Amino acid sequence: MTGTRVEPIAPAALGMDEIRTRIDATLDDFLRAKAGPDAEPALPDEVTGTLHGFVTGGGKRFRPLLCVLGWHAAGGDGYVPASVVRAAASLELFHAAVLIHDDIIDNSDTRRDQLTVHRVLAARHQNRRDPRQFGAHAAIVLGDLAMVWSAELLHTAGLTAGQLAAALTVLDGMRSEVMYGQYLDLLTTACPSSDLGSALEIIRYKTVAYTCERPLQLGAVLAGADPEVLAALSAYARPLGEAFQLQDDLLGVYGDPATTGKSNLDDLRDGKHTALVALALEHADPAQANLLEAALGDPELDEQRATVCRDVLAAGRPHVEAMIRTRWAQAQHALNDAPLPAVAIQALRYVADVAVARTA
Repeated sequence: MTGTRVEPIAPAALGMDEIRTRIDATLDDFLRAKAGPDAEPALPDEVTGTLHGFVTGGGKRFRPLLCVLGWHAAGGDGYVPASVVRAAASLELFHAAVLIHDDIIDNSDTRRDQLTVHRVLAARHQNRRDPRQFGAHAAIVLGDLAMVWSAELLHTAGLTAGQLAAALTVLDGMRSEVMYGQYLDLLTTACPSSDLGSALEIIRYKTVAYTCERPLQLGAVLAGADPEVLAALSAYARPLGEAFQLQDDLLGVYGDPATTGKSNLDDLRDGKHTALVALALEHADPAQANLLEAALGDPELDEQRATVCRDVLAAGRPHVEAMIRTRWAQAQHALNDAPLPAVAIQALRYVADVAVARTA
């Protein structure tokens, strides 16, 4: 959001820095074991090393951390069990799978300031007749493998039978939701319109559930949450997830690649149907609307034309920023009377601040 901004200060009570360290160590150990001499099946380094490099090469661990916060919110206290940390870490492998596939769909060159997986694999096989096609096809397989390993990490986490059954109910819903959201995204890509409702529907399926709501629910059910706690977490997570993605859409157009680690041309070249596009078209005059409709989705869009697009899209930017502020306030308000421990509420308020603090 624009204006004066105070950097959020992380609460220390729940030891989230330590949890992130444990999540990273869990992922590193799991992926190293997949590349070790006792791994079955024994996969080549090209497969295990590429996935290992991508998963451990960056990322905020937002979803695993929310999972642990959900566990605390439902009354889990003291030292977080290794089984909960492993279940949380499984979300990061699922996230990796989604990102790998998303980057192929979007034809992206970079992610987290590094080459995307399909570009890494294409570069590794430059001597082939079809390196780019091979890279995309091979990355689809590696994304599928990350999804398989996400399930394996969950099933070997050491959860009780009851915990695993509850976890699968949450995760089955999450997997279906994000795939449907991805499909909706494909349907509307390169078809710019002023339909704000469809842009928000994509956000709800593709981002809200799997970024915020389901990770919190996963941690909560592992701690045996009652329905009131789950309802309170959903009331907080849904507006927060929308705010998070709306901010991400701004970053996709106006963000500095040196800061975000990804191009600010990809969304324009793909013609992503976002709230920013819908609102800009709603407020554009006919000439501006024609310009946007002609430019969005053009894979050859250059920086000069992108700058013109950004100028037209600027008409929608204040409205998107107002939507972010409204949803941030809704998430914060949902915590006011939530039946959650005070220390968990403090941490969730911090997460909400971080979600909207990223600037474009």
